[in-house]
Amino acid sequence: MKILCVCGLGQGTSLILRMNVETALRDLGVQADVENTDVSSASSENPEYIITSNELAQSLEGHSSKIIIVSNYFDMNEIKTAIENNIK
Repeated sequence: MKILCVCGLGQGTSLILRMNVETALRDLGVQADVENTDVSSASSENPEYIITSNELAQSLEGHSSKIIIVSNYFDMNEIKTAIENNIK
């Protein structure tokens, strides 16, 4: 399974989100290939899941991937809950 962590520029914030998503997945025993990128590049990729903010999710509306919204990229509980509720 492939997961993309997306922010506006694809560098700082999405990298932090990626590291936190990898930690949450490890804690949940879920195997995935996790990458980070910017919102423009994300629109041309086809991962199973995209994890991003509500604002950027609107830019990706209509994308074939399942979009998972996380408000606080630093909140491990929110990230873990979002993964548990959306990734089977």
